[in-house]
Amino acid sequence: MTSLLPYKSLHSTCKTRHSDPAPPFHDSHGNGVRSNELAPARRPASNLATTPSPLGQKVRRSKPMRILAVRQLQEEEQQVRPASLPAIPNPFPELCSPTGSPTLGSDSLPQPAGTHIIQVFGEDGVGKVVEVPADMTARDVCQLLVYKSHCLDDECWTLVEHHPLLGLERCVEDHELVVQVQAYMFPDSKFFFRKNYAKYEFFRKPLNFFPEQMVAWCQDSNGTIPPSQLLQTFLNSSRCPEIQGFLYMKEMGRKSWKKLFVFLRRSGLYCSTKGMSKEPRHLHLLSDLDESNVFTVTAGRKMYNAPTDYQFCIKPCKGRAELKELRVLCAEDEQSRTCWMTAFRVLKYGILLYQNYKIPHQRKTASSNFSTAVRSVSENSLVAMDFSGRTGRVIDNPAEALSAAKEEGHTWRVSFTHVQKYTHILYILIHRTQLWFHGRIMREESHRLITQQGQVDGLFLLRDSRSNPKAFVLTLCHHQKIRHFQILPEDGQVFLSLDDGSTKFMDLIHLVEFYQLNRGALPCKLKHPCTMVTL
Repeated sequence: MTSLLPYKSLHSTCKTRHSDPAPPFHDSHGNGVRSNELAPARRPASNLATTPSPLGQKVRRSKPMRILAVRQLQEEEQQVRPASLPAIPNPFPELCSPTGSPTLGSDSLPQPAGTHIIQVFGEDGVGKVVEVPADMTARDVCQLLVYKSHCLDDECWTLVEHHPLLGLERCVEDHELVVQVQAYMFPDSKFFFRKNYAKYEFFRKPLNFFPEQMVAWCQDSNGTIPPSQLLQTFLNSSRCPEIQGFLYMKEMGRKSWKKLFVFLRRSGLYCSTKGMSKEPRHLHLLSDLDESNVFTVTAGRKMYNAPTDYQFCIKPCKGRAELKELRVLCAEDEQSRTCWMTAFRVLKYGILLYQNYKIPHQRKTASSNFSTAVRSVSENSLVAMDFSGRTGRVIDNPAEALSAAKEEGHTWRVSFTHVQKYTHILYILIHRTQLWFHGRIMREESHRLITQQGQVDGLFLLRDSRSNPKAFVLTLCHHQKIRHFQILPEDGQVFLSLDDGSTKFMDLIHLVEFYQLNRGALPCKLKHPCTMVTL
């Protein structure tokens, strides 16, 4: 029993010290002290080393005893704490979750579950709220909006990510998840639903999008790759083509621009710090393709003081980037800008873009097997009928049938002559119901609409002429340049013509249908109507 006395006395001493409301602290040497021991005026420093026991022995404090005292104090505090007090929530629950949570520093975010609410705007600025699941892609959202808006289904519909404060926008790729894209958007950012005819146009005409002077090949190919295999080379991960050329780059934190020689490779976007040198020691990484997206700058002259009108921007795809994190670049012409932006998409996504391009064509091929027109009645089974009496009869005499046909044709021409003056107003106004007619808009607005929908050959719209109230204007895109053709009235304002009366039309619908089949006086045929969709 005598051997247990020091333990009991020490235990009683610890309980006595626990009654002190001040919790113990540790000094720089690891010795435990209380808050009242930190004041030398209240307690001498010599008494901090040892504490007398009831038996007259000095008991030296040991580290295990301090740990025991702290644990007992915590248990007593938990017993005294009222049950009504709320517990402090864990600020990082994902780090404590055993399964299904990412580790600290991981680039991958947890996949959202359930349904989410997004708002999509049309060209008129009116939005529609759409409820989408977490795994819904941009193509699926476009298909849903096409179905709800009763639009013509084709592969040109796209979802546009628009940032008004930064003056940036881009077409969301068809395979991207809309909920993940929305997670990194600003509060004032929007989704727009519009057509973009140039989204996959580079698969049809790759030579127009990749000029020969801007494409550089790797050393093992020695420039022997034919132009017909240009796009296949970009999609092949074993080859290493690159895009090169001069670009203006906005300096960080300044309003000035600097002209640099830039390279776009599969590993990223680089600029040369010494002329046109490609040596590794002279290359500076501007942006990583996997961590960035390419955007079109919509207000480059006003917001960024750009030297030309052909700007684009490299923006980090994760996180809400600030102005200092943007790489604003500027090309010399529209073809160069289109080449840089298209190559950025191809080198980043690779074969995924080709799969997105082929899915609508495969769907059309599968449905074309059931869309063949079948005539139920042959032309040989048609007979002449006479309905002048109470009951109809078959005209067996060929001469009588020919006479009945001539009489019917004469009656139709006479009735058309009487009705023509009444239907002339209908011919004048019916074109306003067409999707390609945009009314009395400015020339700048027509340029904006054509630019937003792709600037491909044959993209067109018609509008009222502001200089001549009786005339119209055809706005047409050809070779990435926008041209305007005035449509003037002819023969007492009865007919319309755009080639000084050589070809005349009764209304604009006939004019558009003719030039969709014939080039005539235009540089190319009318192929793609520029439409504005109301959701």
